[in-house]
Amino acid sequence: MVLSNPSQILLRSPELLIAQTILVVNFNCDGFASELRELNPTADIHLFSYNQANGDFAQRQAQQHQAQTLVSHELPKHRFDLVIYYYPKAKAEALMTLDNIRACINDDAQLLVVGEKKGGVKSIDKQLKGLAHGHKVDSAKHCQLYQYSDITPLPEFDISRYEKRFCLTRSIAGEQVSCDIVSLPGVFNHGQLDDGTALLLDNLPDLTNTQSLLDFGCGAGVIISFCLKRFAHIKGTALDVNALAAYASEQTLRANDLHGNIVLSDGLTNINERFDIIVSNPPFHTGLKTDYDITARFFASAKAHLNKGGALTLVANSFLAYPEQLQQQFNTHQTIAKTKRFAVYQNQ
Repeated sequence: MVLSNPSQILLRSPELLIAQTILVVNFNCDGFASELRELNPTADIHLFSYNQANGDFAQRQAQQHQAQTLVSHELPKHRFDLVIYYYPKAKAEALMTLDNIRACINDDAQLLVVGEKKGGVKSIDKQLKGLAHGHKVDSAKHCQLYQYSDITPLPEFDISRYEKRFCLTRSIAGEQVSCDIVSLPGVFNHGQLDDGTALLLDNLPDLTNTQSLLDFGCGAGVIISFCLKRFAHIKGTALDVNALAAYASEQTLRANDLHGNIVLSDGLTNINERFDIIVSNPPFHTGLKTDYDITARFFASAKAHLNKGGALTLVANSFLAYPEQLQQQFNTHQTIAKTKRFAVYQNQ
């Protein structure tokens, strides 16, 4: 299996990868776990991700590599001698995760941080200033590797400290609706309403005769919350691949005294039911790259999860080739609303 560039730079310093209890955070879906097990035949290895797609991959590999896997909004309740952290794109997420790491390490633990230069890994020194002693170990393949020791521990990690709460008011199908939103670092457009979702909310159809709704790529639960608050009779489900988003959506529904089903899933693989409408501001990035496969898979499987006469309504950047994909899958589509940057599409 081909190793990613961050994994390759880690394996250039195998002497740093030896420990009895090891936690790999945000691991890449490659062969690194196998290499790590070879270096540590008897170690207790844990693979952690916020991303269910990575978790599905790790679960398939876990038995072979005798590793424990976890997809969650928090790191495992354990103490580790070595933490290997694949640095994320979102700096706010990194700050939160570093605090979580400091709450699950032994006194003499080592921390390795690896990431792509263009992904912002160089920020790690500032983020750990005064909290650990470290230095850059290696730089290659457009990546950098840092090592830290003497890490100041955190007695406990409380994720609620990182929540951002704010209130939004929109006109939904002719009525003003207000919702309290709970967001977390690492969740799409953390702490504010993005322009695309705003356009979608402002152009939602009348759902009076709709019985079931799926919010695909729910983020902080903005869309499902507004729909359920405006149309209280709807049975709503929110889905996201990111465990932080699923947790934030749970908190948003709770903050508005709403009830819905929250599903953590890579695409629609963990969904067995059909819906009258699927609404979405779907993701189009994998890491730093535009990834059309996400929506291609979504459109292809959405048909199987729509009731007869059901609608798929989504918002997207205008430059993305979604009309062509919708036409290919549904043979028809219409543009409900459009601005210079975004468009709302529907399959009928």
